[in-house]
Amino acid sequence: MREHSPFTEEELRHICDAGRRRGWQRGEPLMHEGSPPDNVILIEDGLVKITTETPNGYTSVLAIRGPGELLGELSCVDGGRRSATATALWDGWGVVVTAERFRQLLAQQGPLALAVLRSVAGRLRQSDRQRGEYGAYPAGTRIARVLADLAMRHGEPVSGPSGADDAGFGPASVSVRITQRELAGAAGTSRESVARTVRALQQDGLVTVGRGRVVMRDSRALLRWRGE
Repeated sequence: MREHSPFTEEELRHICDAGRRRGWQRGEPLMHEGSPPDNVILIEDGLVKITTETPNGYTSVLAIRGPGELLGELSCVDGGRRSATATALWDGWGVVVTAERFRQLLAQQGPLALAVLRSVAGRLRQSDRQRGEYGAYPAGTRIARVLADLAMRHGEPVSGPSGADDAGFGPASVSVRITQRELAGAAGTSRESVARTVRALQQDGLVTVGRGRVVMRDSRALLRWRGE
């Protein structure tokens, strides 16, 4: 869990000791946009998508969180209602800490409070970068960059037969469980653009797809890829 977490092992232990473990199933909402901030969740296994609803009914995917990351910490700190919905992308589990206990923990553990602040600052920087990319890059490039980011942060090593055709993919290949609809939301584009981009990436030998997942050969090559 520590590999891509903004927290040290000791900080993660403090969070785990303050809460209780719970599991969830694919598609289960863990937090609802507009609800009161009653807890935070530390993800231990699985991916969770963070979404918000626009007035015209469009669901925008703001981020995808994975093991070692917190959900809902900002609203628990400032007391505001949830700004987004968190939904499990597949079965997983984590640690739930009540908002009151979480605030007590931050008051007692200065290094942990600083780590939470760094984590929030990092997410804000990432959000600013993504907004800049929406205007700077075409849809295909944005899709490839989202896949690269997911591969580097949450990719699972490819081993053995699977729902995708992994022929020719070496030991550095990783897969990410994400649907084309979820990928479209994360890249701020349409499913049609995702379908076209995925076909082009397959033709270039950079990805292959299976049911609900994408296998990537080289995440850095995806960062260099330029789609129309």
